[in-house]
Amino acid sequence: MNVADVVRALELTVAAGEAGLDATVGGGYAADLLSCAMAGARAGDVWITLQGHLNVVAVADLNDLAAVIVAEGKPVAPDALAKAGEKGVPILTTPLTVFALAGRLWELGLRA
Repeated sequence: MNVADVVRALELTVAAGEAGLDATVGGGYAADLLSCAMAGARAGDVWITLQGHLNVVAVADLNDLAAVIVAEGKPVAPDALAKAGEKGVPILTTPLTVFALAGRLWELGLRA
C-alpha cells in the first residue's frame, strides 16, 4: 500500500508533498511530542499528529516517514507546507479524530 492508497481509502486531503504519494506505507505511529515521534516512528510509517508546524516536517524527513496526517481539522502552517513541498513529504489532513484515524489505518491492515 502506498500513501495515495491511504489518501483514497480515508478520503484525506493532500495539503503538500504530492511528490511523495507513491511512497510505500509500512505502518503507523500516533503522537504529538516530537521527541516521541523521533524515537518511535519508523521509516515508512504514517505519523498521526495534531501539530502542523515546521518541526513536524523536519521530524518526518529525518525519520524518512511516508507521510504526516494532521488530524481533527487542525491547521498546518504555511511555512510547514512549503518545506513539505520542497522535501516531498506528504502532509495530509482530515477532520477525523486521532482515535478514529488510528482505527481506520488498522482496518486497512497497517500495523505498528
